[in-house]
Amino acid sequence: MTAVQKVAIAGAGVAGLATAIFLAKAGVEVDLYDAQPALSTHGSGITLQGNALRVFDELGVWDEIAAAGRAFEGLNLRAPGPGAPVVAALPDLKTGGPDYPSTMGMSRPDLARILLAEAERSGARVHFGTRVTGVSQTDDAVAVEVDGRPAGTFDVLVGADGLHSAVREMIGIHVSPEQTGMGIWRTFVSLPPEVDRSELYYGGPMYIAGYTPTGDDTMYAFLVEAAQDRSSASPEEARRIMVEQSRAYDGPWNHIRADIEAGADANYTWFTRHLVDAPWNRSRAVVIGDAAHSCPPTIAQGAAQGLEDAAVLSELLVNRDAVDQTLWDEFHERRVARAKAIVDASVQLGQWQLDGVRDADMGGLMFGVAQLTAARA
Repeated sequence: MTAVQKVAIAGAGVAGLATAIFLAKAGVEVDLYDAQPALSTHGSGITLQGNALRVFDELGVWDEIAAAGRAFEGLNLRAPGPGAPVVAALPDLKTGGPDYPSTMGMSRPDLARILLAEAERSGARVHFGTRVTGVSQTDDAVAVEVDGRPAGTFDVLVGADGLHSAVREMIGIHVSPEQTGMGIWRTFVSLPPEVDRSELYYGGPMYIAGYTPTGDDTMYAFLVEAAQDRSSASPEEARRIMVEQSRAYDGPWNHIRADIEAGADANYTWFTRHLVDAPWNRSRAVVIGDAAHSCPPTIAQGAAQGLEDAAVLSELLVNRDAVDQTLWDEFHERRVARAKAIVDASVQLGQWQLDGVRDADMGGLMFGVAQLTAARA
């Protein structure tokens, strides 16, 4: 017998949908609530390491993910300036094991679409345009209010509702994301024929300029700068800024600029960090994914860590007889220190650049993270 029969989930992001799939496939009754009116079709791309791909296989969506994305091995470093020469070709550790590529890029909307379809096929009820607005608990259940009205009583509420989680605040966890000092421009463009893996440019006017293939003919590109208030920039101004700031970068960036000038969207966000210290739960309500931890995308582990949260939590809820302190202790033992290591390393990589540290052991730090994530959560 599973520890739960009915579970409510707030948030239809990667962590929330993965949890819904795992639990629904185990026969748990799942209701997922998301404040958006529909699944978002916007967004650029996402880089997924092998440990994320392993979880997709456990979810039963690996074949669809592999068909929708672009798998590749290794990472190129290029120099800014004329010709943008490749100065290093770095191997990647297969953190998911030998059955999966080391890295995959894909469109964020495609990833969301695949996960939503699998959640609904598995029997989860997904309610868009609905917001969790109240939580009250007893020792044996959690009552959930949606849009100001009672939605039912559940064995567990999973708050997977993102950086600015309402569930986190409702259950008394007063932690908020903090800026790290960097901001990122992103765009989604066509794939130049010479690009077959992620490439990063260090140096020049930006902290990082890079891009990642996301399909046979698409990729996303990004520029990392000191954080600024770009909220007033119109779409046309955003494109102009990204074009101008990328002019120091040659090679495939010429192709990227042409696509932006032709109308590809440019969007801007700040890098943030936060980590909820254990416990992530208050009685039968728990936060996971970006609601529990966030970090800059410098190591490309944000989504992977949310997926691991979902896998570990679902495993415990399905394979235990009771929602008790032993269950929560094991969940926190398996997740908190690992998430903290990822957050700290991701922030450190950016801080070294902000501080102008030239002899930082970036390769050593990234290899250490790869070794950590290669071990199952």
